[in-house]
Amino acid sequence: MKKQLFMAATSVGILVTAYSPQVSADELIYKVQSGDTLWKIASTNNISIQDLLYWNQLTSNTIYVGQELVLIAPPSPTIYGTYIVKSGDTLFLVAKNHNITISELKSINHLTSDMINIGQILNVPKVGAAESTPPAPQETGTYTVVSGDSLSLIAKKYGTTVTSLKTLNALTSDMITVGQVLKVSGTPVEQSPVVEQNGKTYTVKSGDSLSLISKSYGLTLSQLKSYNNLTSDTIYVGQVLKLTSDSTSEPAPAAEKTLHVDAIIEEAKKYMGVPYVWGGNTPSGFDCSGFLNYVYNNQGVSIPRTVETLWNGTTPVSAPQKGDFVFFTTYQPGPSHAGIYMGDNQFIHAGSSTGVTITDINNPYWKARYLGAKKLNM
Repeated sequence: MKKQLFMAATSVGILVTAYSPQVSADELIYKVQSGDTLWKIASTNNISIQDLLYWNQLTSNTIYVGQELVLIAPPSPTIYGTYIVKSGDTLFLVAKNHNITISELKSINHLTSDMINIGQILNVPKVGAAESTPPAPQETGTYTVVSGDSLSLIAKKYGTTVTSLKTLNALTSDMITVGQVLKVSGTPVEQSPVVEQNGKTYTVKSGDSLSLISKSYGLTLSQLKSYNNLTSDTIYVGQVLKLTSDSTSEPAPAAEKTLHVDAIIEEAKKYMGVPYVWGGNTPSGFDCSGFLNYVYNNQGVSIPRTVETLWNGTTPVSAPQKGDFVFFTTYQPGPSHAGIYMGDNQFIHAGSSTGVTITDINNPYWKARYLGAKKLNM
């Protein structure tokens, strides 16, 4: 079997070492393990990093535990064309439209499951294939990053993907900064917020931030906070904000608090094992505050992006309750790490050496660095 594997691999220009237990002789697929890097995988299997990136359509060196990587060159482009997966596509539909079976489609693309993703590039037969018509080029504009933004939110706003945004802007990570100008294609798919009560109030929706709302209505961030007596940038879905300083109008009705602690904790648990990436704020890699932002945003709650601003924008509590933030000092004085308290002295966080994990707050390392707990100002 080792001899057969060697011959099969070298016929396409790869030498797969016999001591790589995760490689299948039939599929030549490798499942990423904890501690892996692209360099380590490429070196172990005598593949160049450039080939590994190209064969797996990767735009950066970021990989995650459980990800499956192809260790063999894709079929010859003289035999196969390409198809870009669109919203609503399934393997069945793609195979049917290109006159092949699902098994054949999975085989030529080295797929081990029926799951495909929007934007994924698939090899398809050229002969008899109903090749997709390339989309008409869209006008490329620019977008200036504001507080509370992430690549995923901007991609959703402009009807594109994080990968496309990173490619368009030559980004090697998901980290963006306030004031950064990004190239975007097309126009925002989200409509302007609907003004209620004769233009005097606005009800917060998922994905909103104070800066976006103030910009939409020609206000400054300070004005919007002043009209609503806000002391931080934290807002929540369903909250009614005043858009004028008219003191004679009736106060806007306060929306009921919608922070569902158990749902937030369950959301956080979905990303157990996701690796730590500095500046990361997507499931391909998180830093500690990027993880918190992603979890809370998915539950319709906007929070400050960095640990320091989160510390300054929350209220101290004597003892943490489920859903509160717990803060620690690590590489610098003051708050530099945070997690979500789960009860029973447990908190979930994105650790630099562990990725997303659950830790006991009495762990000697964290206990010595604990600064305190705070809750959101809802």
